[in-house]
Amino acid sequence: MGGGHLSGTKVAIKDNICTKDMPTTCSSEMLRNFTPPFDATVVTLLHNSGAQIIGKTNCDEFGMGSLNIHSIHGPVVNPWKSFSPDDRPRSAGGSSGGSAAAVAAGLCDVSLGTDTGGSVRLPASYCGIVGLKPSYGLLSRWGVVSYSDSLDCVGVLARTVDDVQKVFMTLNHHDLKDPTSLPSSVRAKASNMLSVQTFSRWDGDSSSLSGLRIGIPQEYFPTEMQPSVLHPIRSLLKELRGLGATLVPVSLPSTSYALSAYYVIASAEASSNLARFTGVEYGTYVDPPPGADRTKAAHVYAYSRSKGFGREARKRILLGTYALSADAFDNYFLQAQRIRKLVKCDFDDIFAVPNVLSSFQSQATSQPKVDVLIHPSAIRTAPPLELVSDSLDAYVQDALTVPASLAGLPALSVPAGTADDGWPVGMSVVGQWGCDDLVIRVGEVVHAAAGNN
Repeated sequence: MGGGHLSGTKVAIKDNICTKDMPTTCSSEMLRNFTPPFDATVVTLLHNSGAQIIGKTNCDEFGMGSLNIHSIHGPVVNPWKSFSPDDRPRSAGGSSGGSAAAVAAGLCDVSLGTDTGGSVRLPASYCGIVGLKPSYGLLSRWGVVSYSDSLDCVGVLARTVDDVQKVFMTLNHHDLKDPTSLPSSVRAKASNMLSVQTFSRWDGDSSSLSGLRIGIPQEYFPTEMQPSVLHPIRSLLKELRGLGATLVPVSLPSTSYALSAYYVIASAEASSNLARFTGVEYGTYVDPPPGADRTKAAHVYAYSRSKGFGREARKRILLGTYALSADAFDNYFLQAQRIRKLVKCDFDDIFAVPNVLSSFQSQATSQPKVDVLIHPSAIRTAPPLELVSDSLDAYVQDALTVPASLAGLPALSVPAGTADDGWPVGMSVVGQWGCDDLVIRVGEVVHAAAGNN
């Protein structure tokens, strides 16, 4: 491409984002041979800005996973220690593990991932890089293969906050082709609210946080957290206080229910979205075995789908189909949506900036108002691949990232240092909807305070 403000920038694209010149497999047998006839909007915007698309990155199948082990291409190995003989190969996190590993290994300057419940922030934390999940509805999802429509966001990963910001600003445009893309008027309203409520007290100066109120949510330090993760987090919080920030303990009481609600909602939406992959119009067709009744479409579809989808994808499709069934809808899907509303209200109650998407103002609360939240990005450092399994532990990895996803809020994971095992620890900055600029600016300060160049 010609000149542009991203000219010379090498970008890798997650394999569930459509590219017309490269395959888009979603790391699934179902789409092993699929090359889209078009580029996703975000890919087109990158091309128009002069970026060089160098390739596609591995991911969990259709974005379903936290450790990037559910892929026809094999697991992604964390490049942090480059197969050091004194350490076992570890997970790069998921589902955007390939995007994070490509950046951490120096294969590209920036990569795009998708974040449904933490799939950008968790790999960023495990691989020691920066990862942004923007406010839901800011970056176009047109051309992104859907997993969960109400949760999916395109995210950006890079080694520096500045690189993340450059790409985010390039992609942050209303897209008429995406029905979930928020119009410019809503974006402008959120920006004005931010200027009045926060930037009137803190001017974004990276050398001082005087006037900024940072909330520390008590629920984001669960008993399951690896103790050594807390050491760099505590040191960094002291640095931020030394820069003039006011640290405020806050409570988000619905957090403990968020993970369960997330898996119900995401799986239900996945069962609907992935119903199109039958091997007839979409997906790989597999001949039924001899003796199968070929006059019944359901038999043909079921065989192609059972061969095309991996174990984890099949598990979530079945869970989601059950949650949407008549017998389970009220007790599971409807209850999960109620929990989601409570999670959103928790955030609205503590942020100084009002939520411009809320149809009503939250009730008066005794909670102190804060500008951003800061908390660990993950409950542990990257787990060794040999210890990764399909146990419930694999689903707990998203415990600290899911709440912001349910509420559609911007969240940025930045490296906070290393734990006692020598592996990276990430710290997340979370803001009100539409306050992405604030989250990025605070992230720059946090990144510098942690000693990152």
